[in-house]
Amino acid sequence: MENNYTVADYLLDRLAGCGIHHLFGVPGDYNLQFLDHVIQHPAVHWVGCANELNAAYAADGYGRCQGAAALLTTFGVGELSAINGIAGSYAEYVPVLQIVGAPSSRVQQRGELLHHTLGDGDFSPFRRMYEPVSAAQGLLTAQNACYEIDRVIRTMLTESRPGYLLLPVDIAKMAAVPPVNVITPAALQSNEGRLERFRLTVEAMIGESSRVALLADFLAQRFGVRHMLQGWMKDFPLPHATLLMGKGLFDETQPGFVGTYSGAASPPPVREAIESADTVICVGVRFSDTITAGFTQQLPPGRTIDIQPFAARVGEEWFSGITMQEAVNILIAVCRNNPRCMLEPAPEPAANHAPHQGTLSQQSFWQTLNAFIRPGDILLADQGTAAFGAASLRLPAQVELLTQPLWGSIGFCLPAAFGAQTACPERRVILVSGDGAAQLTIQELGSMLRDGQRPIILLLNNDGYTVERAIHGAHQRYNDIARWNWTQIPQALSLDCQAECWRVSETVQLAQALEAAEHHHRLALIEVMLPQADLPDLLREVSHALETRNSE
Repeated sequence: MENNYTVADYLLDRLAGCGIHHLFGVPGDYNLQFLDHVIQHPAVHWVGCANELNAAYAADGYGRCQGAAALLTTFGVGELSAINGIAGSYAEYVPVLQIVGAPSSRVQQRGELLHHTLGDGDFSPFRRMYEPVSAAQGLLTAQNACYEIDRVIRTMLTESRPGYLLLPVDIAKMAAVPPVNVITPAALQSNEGRLERFRLTVEAMIGESSRVALLADFLAQRFGVRHMLQGWMKDFPLPHATLLMGKGLFDETQPGFVGTYSGAASPPPVREAIESADTVICVGVRFSDTITAGFTQQLPPGRTIDIQPFAARVGEEWFSGITMQEAVNILIAVCRNNPRCMLEPAPEPAANHAPHQGTLSQQSFWQTLNAFIRPGDILLADQGTAAFGAASLRLPAQVELLTQPLWGSIGFCLPAAFGAQTACPERRVILVSGDGAAQLTIQELGSMLRDGQRPIILLLNNDGYTVERAIHGAHQRYNDIARWNWTQIPQALSLDCQAECWRVSETVQLAQALEAAEHHHRLALIEVMLPQADLPDLLREVSHALETRNSE
């Protein structure tokens, strides 16, 4: 590598300045020279993945834990393999920077028929494909490289959504000047008059309410108000709940937490606590079909205060240009000064019952796992029975739950666990995935073993696509999958396999395997044998709603 400071070095320094210290991806001839700079960079480390889709999932998991992430692919074939993962990051507000190593700018200008193109001399189609799934796109040139890097990263951080940079090989090698500051999200200029009007409207609505409840969701985490909400509920515990995407925002064992809200599929005490309140404060909430059992929530606008990242609604009145932090600060102050918010004691969390003994079921599995989870764990539940079963958990303090119910790409969580463990090597990572989902992305287990990671992987073997069976075609062969010998997979994916595996079918066996996994400090894979037609309660409701809507 040349000693001169280059655009490649500038880009890597910008990543490090954002707290991104790992770059996931797959090498290709259009990014190999850039990778030389990555290898020599003191603060950004290369993390090779089995394929580009897994790399995008891993970057997403890293970004959810670290605050932002980056992904490197080659032009065309690489970036299109990754676009599904980037679309999920866009849908669920995870800032991931997609860096694409591209042919040189001179070659592109000549329209040469290169490999990894459509053979028509046009180098723009793939960049255009990324426009709907990224907050900003930048085509780096000799004139704009550093400016565009800053612009795209700033937009990515401000909107908490992916950014896209097309980096031609010759531009990466161009001379640049090191940055002298740190990129921060663009500040929204507050309008004091609008804030005061919002405060007065909130005071009027809450002042007329005898019961106030709080419902929080994933955008509260993405836009930095998690700790504000935790402090609020610790000092002033209103009845509060999360949706599935927001689980982990609170210590779910504390007074006032009532459970996971899922519309009509909620447990009756949860539904009563939220829907019967005179005013429901919704912070960062997005209602989607799978987490509301088909939009069955009963929260009319006239009884809700809705806080979004850059706007807020009180009843029917919207206030634009208010950040989530500003709105939450006002809500906390108003509630603290209004004794009506505390006229009714907050419900206490329901006690966890001891797991049923005997053959494992969905119910006994989740009860056993709940007893195993510790404060500070990172828990991942893949789309399917895993995600919907996780809704019943009572998570202790500082547990992160990573799941993807909006985008819903099965197989996401295994490579996302690789990314999460890379971001937080000192924390315990527990992954729950179905057998159908795991078959899509199991290759990244080899990367975990290569890097010495020690997640605890609970693979739910219910012999096929159980969610699809529940929705339609319970006995159709399109919902069958190949039967794998799961406990032998780690040995196949690592020549120096440091892993332990168990196959369990009894509740006591699962408890024993979890205890052994906790103390042996190796990657653990526990194959959990479950009845094919056994469903978590929430999934039963959701699958019925989805089948009904698909039949309209």
